[in-house]
Amino acid sequence: MDESHAVGGTNDPRGLPRAVVLGGTGFVGRYLVRELSRRGYEVVVPSRHADRHRDMGLWPSVVLCDMNAPGDSDLATRREAPELAELLEGTELLVNLVGILNESRHNGKGFERVHIKLTKAALRAAADAGVPRYLHMSALGADEEEGTSYYQRSKGKAENWVHRFGRKHGIAVTSFRPSVIFGPEDSFLNRFAELARLMPGIFPLACAGARFSPVYVGDVAHRFVTAIDDPETFGQRYDLCGPHDYSLGDLVRYAAHTSGHPRWVVGLPGWASRLQARVLEWVPGKPFSRDNYDSMRRANVCSPECPREPTRLEDIAPGYLASGKGLSRRG
Repeated sequence: MDESHAVGGTNDPRGLPRAVVLGGTGFVGRYLVRELSRRGYEVVVPSRHADRHRDMGLWPSVVLCDMNAPGDSDLATRREAPELAELLEGTELLVNLVGILNESRHNGKGFERVHIKLTKAALRAAADAGVPRYLHMSALGADEEEGTSYYQRSKGKAENWVHRFGRKHGIAVTSFRPSVIFGPEDSFLNRFAELARLMPGIFPLACAGARFSPVYVGDVAHRFVTAIDDPETFGQRYDLCGPHDYSLGDLVRYAAHTSGHPRWVVGLPGWASRLQARVLEWVPGKPFSRDNYDSMRRANVCSPECPREPTRLEDIAPGYLASGKGLSRRG
């Protein structure tokens, strides 16, 4: 990789095993990149918005790579943006965290492009570069055939494809299927806390009975890194859930109360939930959409026999909801 295209310069990662993390500047990605750095990896993080994440270029053995052409970036000095195949040269580990919760139109094409097409391009490039190990972020409820939403079906299709491709090309693949992930800067509890602040006493809530098993972002990152060198995880798929299950109504009441904005949460009937989804998917930031509604028709919880991750929501969330730190950092 041409060093002129990298952000940072305080680190000397020469001689370290190399990992490339797609989606590394996101919520989960920042935790995982730190974990990989602590465990002795040179971590390359490609980004189309590298200027927004300059701090990561100062982390030990982390190289933030600007993927924009010179005309689109104040950081790039090359004539062309680097190709993914170039970034993967000499790489021992590829991690794909890229995903979206909503698309611009309700037709599945946005999910197809991000979850499936990008994943295929990345893993094919990894095969060409001889990358031996691949970790894939899927989602609890991902199901190519039976998923209730475009999101779930696209996640399931991508997950099935990477496992087939890995077996065929000698790449050790492990996929992880978390329930909703919480932690400072999350877009779940923080969003409900912010919405509660704006509500005049009553919080009308779609799909209040939907079930989740929130899992802490630090536990998710830990499961990724501990799987890297464990042969027993090769070819496996892991559901990731926190220690307790909650209804969406319970979680919204908790986020509202803990953030200092207690509200009367009123669950909406099915027809009103669908109507709310149609309206809110046109609001900036798209806090709720028809595809989100479709996803919540299926409980997002682990089976009784599935091992649970240890960290309780109640031990972490007050630290950022009560202070408002999560909201301020995201803004």
